Amino acid sequence: MKQYLSINDIDSLPNWVDEAISLKKNPCQFQQLGKGKTICLLFFNNSLRTRLSTQKAAMNLGLQIMVMNFGNEGWALEFEDGTIMDQGTSEHIKEAAQVVSQYCDIVAIRAFAKLEDKVKDEAEEVLNGFAKHASIPVVNMESSTAHPLQALADAITLGEHKTESKPKVVLSWAPHPKALPHAVANSFVQLMKRQEVEFIITHPKGYELNPEITENCQIEYNQEKALENADFVYVKNWCSYSDYGKVLTQDSSWMMTVKKLGKAKFMHCLPVRRNVVVEDAILDGNQSLVIEQANNRTYSAQIVLKKILETL
Repeated sequence: MKQYLSINDIDSLPNWVDEAISLKKNPCQFQQLGKGKTICLLFFNNSLRTRLSTQKAAMNLGLQIMVMNFGNEGWALEFEDGTIMDQGTSEHIKEAAQVVSQYCDIVAIRAFAKLEDKVKDEAEEVLNGFAKHASIPVVNMESSTAHPLQALADAITLGEHKTESKPKVVLSWAPHPKALPHAVANSFVQLMKRQEVEFIITHPKGYELNPEITENCQIEYNQEKALENADFVYVKNWCSYSDYGKVLTQDSSWMMTVKKLGKAKFMHCLPVRRNVVVEDAILDGNQSLVIEQANNRTYSAQIVLKKILETL
């Protein structure tokens, strides 16, 4: 495997999930794969789980690690071809990507959507700029439109906890005081399309995700109806896609409660705002899988890096 930019780079999701679950039993068994090799983690945005889990995964594989908070430590990058760089940008992606390629064997990028210009965000300037101009494999640690490491961790978590051959999984929007990107929700939807599940998306009207991503998915605007007999409930906020970047409502009635959750397992990518997105009682109860999901972030990253190292 030469890159991991989206869920679509997974050739066999069931095999990857099984391999990740097996890897958890002996995480350091492939340390020779990364010996003498280096991964560079470039963060254009903040991180807790992604940074630490990817570093841990790299360590488990014997990789050396370099980390740079590019947003405040690196030069401002230019991405457009033919531009006259007489304004705020100091370095072009063409040089930056080639230079990074000389220092390491794999580069991982985290660069969020700005939620100001849909066309620019969907162009994935940072991620695709490195993928185009770097001569080494590129890993997506969350981009404007996708979070494939989180989605893979979610698949591992579902694989470990499902008791039905075809569980019912619900992705539910929740209120949030800030406008949040679509990346986690997008990748989770793409993941569900590759799983044997009954899948429903529920959200208020106006919060439809990119229709190209949700094509053929069942969408239910009545949250309680969608949640009936659910086995897993994944809760996440996202801003409007049609009225891009806007918060159309902060309807607190969409917060996940113990009553609405029923007997389902609760999932969330974290960080989560308690008693805004979900009740304390759920997060502190035995139906919550959020800590297991966070733990599986190490193994989702480790499987990806292992697949890449095997091709170097």
